[in-house]
Amino acid sequence: MTDRIDARHLPFIAVDPPGATDLDQAFHAEVNGDGYRVHYAIADVGAFIEPGGAMDREARERGTTLYSPDLRTPLHPPIVSEDRASLLAGTEKPSVLWTIDLDARGEPSDWKLERCTVRIAEAITYREAQDRIDAGNDPVLSLLKTIGLLRQEREADRGGVSLNLPAQEVVERDGNYALEYDESIPVEGWNAQISLLTGIVAGTAMYEAGVGILRTLPPTRKQDLRKLRRQARALAVEWPDDVDYSDFIRTVTPDTPTNSAFLLKAARSFRGAGYIGFTSGQPDFAEHGAIASIYAHVTAPLRRLVDRFGIEILLALSAGTEPPAWAIEALDELPSLMGRAKSKDSALERAMVDFAETMVLAPHIGEEFEGFVVDVDKQRDRATIQVCDPAVVSRMKPDGLELAEELRLRLTAVDTSKRTVDFEVLR
Repeated sequence: MTDRIDARHLPFIAVDPPGATDLDQAFHAEVNGDGYRVHYAIADVGAFIEPGGAMDREARERGTTLYSPDLRTPLHPPIVSEDRASLLAGTEKPSVLWTIDLDARGEPSDWKLERCTVRIAEAITYREAQDRIDAGNDPVLSLLKTIGLLRQEREADRGGVSLNLPAQEVVERDGNYALEYDESIPVEGWNAQISLLTGIVAGTAMYEAGVGILRTLPPTRKQDLRKLRRQARALAVEWPDDVDYSDFIRTVTPDTPTNSAFLLKAARSFRGAGYIGFTSGQPDFAEHGAIASIYAHVTAPLRRLVDRFGIEILLALSAGTEPPAWAIEALDELPSLMGRAKSKDSALERAMVDFAETMVLAPHIGEEFEGFVVDVDKQRDRATIQVCDPAVVSRMKPDGLELAEELRLRLTAVDTSKRTVDFEVLR
């Protein structure tokens, strides 16, 4: 392993959800002439894993960390992912450190990546970060807002989209449980822009060098956008005819059940996400349609397999040396490994949401609810129904149902073992 740069003079802040212990990233920034300098520390998982060793082989089988309400199935052993490599508060840790210079408009002008030792001054929640930004007494977090806003403007210029996606959560009310969409806060978007910036810089560097692995996504198809407009009408989300998708979607916030449902539908309008590895020249298709840029996953190596390989290639590119052979040899296999991992992750998430919906609805059999038809798939002989409150999605036979139709529904059955709920339409 190469010698490390000492970067412990920079007081890094990790911003993560409450209770997180597998901390991949930590942020610091400063004014740099007319622009800014972003320091982004990423957990150096490569310092703990021998290529071809037991942890490497097992990580390739898992592909990603899986999260459920009471269990985390980590990509790497907890001693690595939640202790030795995690950027925990008050620790000094090995890191791969991005230094990205931005001009006054927030566009990257230079970058480097090197192995460092960093000091994590704090690890705080998004809510704590937002409160300190609002109070205006934290210069580093104030720069997170400034840079985040600039990057959101540049994203709009590109025609890119960062969806403000809600998450369903179970909440307790007077001894009963309800299913609601959570409320996002601005700092989550600003923080995400730092990760997106890093991924864009990383992807562009690998693309220009003709070696690496990119995250790709085809642009939204016209027929999918037409369908999404119909779903907006179904949910009473006002989408003016003369406003295109990328401009409109940035105005939608997940502050109502119908807005939240529409954002989830919008996320599914992008299809075909994947990875492409390349070793001898630039691939024919390289762009991520939602980000509207070349892009790579390199900021979550504790939780996502592919990031470690991209990081090692970029460390070599930054140093002007040849990437390690073991990283190059994995590029053909990584897309399929990550595809299988994503399938497992999606199936687990859907199962958890379905189960939560059955638990919340079980005491309400026979009650009536309002909903909308948000999709009719005649080929699969099913319609998708969005219940407004609680935030539940259900499917039923499409007989006589029309897209955008407003419905009065009665809950007729709940099966928690099969994770299914049944509604009937009241005419």
